[in-house]
Amino acid sequence: MSNRIYNVLFHTHTVSGLVISVALYVIFFAGSISFFRDDIIAWERNQPIKAQTQMNADFDQILDTLATRYGDLRGRTINIRQPHQERNVAVTIEPSQDTSATESAKRSVYTYLDTKTYEEGTYYSTYTLGEFIYRLHFFAQIPYPYGYLLSGFVAFFFLFAIVTGLIVHWKKIVSNFYLFRPWAKLKTVWTDAHTALGFIGLPFQFIFSVTGAVLIIGTTIMLGPASSLIYDNDRNLMYRELLDQPLSPGFANHPVDFDQSPNELVKRAQSSWNNAVLSRLCIQNYGDESMKILVEVRPQSRGALLGLGRATFDKTGVLIDQTDEESINYIVGVDQMMRRLHFGDFGGYGLKIIYFVFGIITCFVILSGVLLWVEARDRRSTVPWKRNANQWVASIFVAISLSMYPSIALLFSMVRLVHDAGDLAPHVFIYSMFFTSWLILSIGFAICRNNYLTSKYCLLLGSILGFAIPVVNGMVTGNWMWYTYNVQQLQIFVVDAFWFVTSLISLLVFLRLKTRLPGPLLEKEAPSEACELIEASTF
Repeated sequence: MSNRIYNVLFHTHTVSGLVISVALYVIFFAGSISFFRDDIIAWERNQPIKAQTQMNADFDQILDTLATRYGDLRGRTINIRQPHQERNVAVTIEPSQDTSATESAKRSVYTYLDTKTYEEGTYYSTYTLGEFIYRLHFFAQIPYPYGYLLSGFVAFFFLFAIVTGLIVHWKKIVSNFYLFRPWAKLKTVWTDAHTALGFIGLPFQFIFSVTGAVLIIGTTIMLGPASSLIYDNDRNLMYRELLDQPLSPGFANHPVDFDQSPNELVKRAQSSWNNAVLSRLCIQNYGDESMKILVEVRPQSRGALLGLGRATFDKTGVLIDQTDEESINYIVGVDQMMRRLHFGDFGGYGLKIIYFVFGIITCFVILSGVLLWVEARDRRSTVPWKRNANQWVASIFVAISLSMYPSIALLFSMVRLVHDAGDLAPHVFIYSMFFTSWLILSIGFAICRNNYLTSKYCLLLGSILGFAIPVVNGMVTGNWMWYTYNVQQLQIFVVDAFWFVTSLISLLVFLRLKTRLPGPLLEKEAPSEACELIEASTF
């Protein structure tokens, strides 16, 4: 490789990494925690469920409840599904095809239904902390489609940075992997850490950059042209083929009594599948001669990675058609593969922990890359105002990135303490609490302009607030860690144990940083007066 090509790739890698650094850090930090999204939702609602028990509901009672609350269901298509492992199910009722139906029956319904209490709620009234962290990792809080587009392009440019970085370090990638010099100058420390950890997390980072770009850019940018060019702007047909959904039967406008039990139909369908869990129940044209009942399942993770099984019954309960739980077409298979690789939901808690660790490693690679760039430009020959500007860039980046940890830890305790307080909607309280604390901490640490102090006190605050989470949960709900472990409330136990272990590790790192040994995040400049006061008040 010529020097010119090397320099072009090196600077391209540096610039692309710097431009997306803050956004990429937020994506990976929030995304790492959101691997435990379902557990966080169960922890917040105090509603743990056992693994592989999705759609464990009384469908007869659900239909009776819907009929009582929304009137005659004849001619309407009812979808009951459970997108996440939780107690609530999402219910969609399409408008009735009967022209003589009431005005209320001609309006669609989308609601969340508790399978135990049968209480209903909207998306925002049932908004949870797990949902917030999950959506934060692709900036869904920014108005659609700008947040989605931002996260999609960040994932794409991250892939670009990975490829260029691999080419730049290719010749010395093996030898540098075994090289770490913690007692050398700061630039050398950052270089060794960036190269070694970047190489360790390379497969993980590549998977996430590709799947993230495909899932986000594919849905926000590519579906529009595909709908126009391939499906002649018929989006219903496009989504039906992409999701492998059968055609809706034509409405016969001939009322019939539906005397079959959906519970029995589901049991009959599941009896022919050995290793599957229910994912959707769909009743098309309810109460009409053309009515069909669809039962869909997916294979359990330990049995198969991909699959979509379906059983179709007519109005009398006769089985019309059935496919194997592992059968799947190409389009749905690609979509499922992308989602499974991205979410890491096919290997249990072991895989979630591995994904989380590699996500945090990637955060450190991003952090070390920015500080390496700053250290490389901290020369005496550099114009003073440029050196000062570079230090400000590093301070702001470190403050924004590391203050996420204590802000999220604080949010967990506050959600548990004031979950039912006030008249704020859950999403309003979560938004205001997190973004306010994150903004205050970011501004405060950025003004200090001391990366060592920022890292140390973010770790300290995060560990203290993290230790408080299982304590607050035990005091408010009585679900202490030893109790949830003994009664096998695994989801609640996992969240408390996660914060206990994470806080313990961050506290140990904080104590190690206290000695001011040469190493990561050590600021060479003298701290400001405000920072010295903080130091004096603690030690």
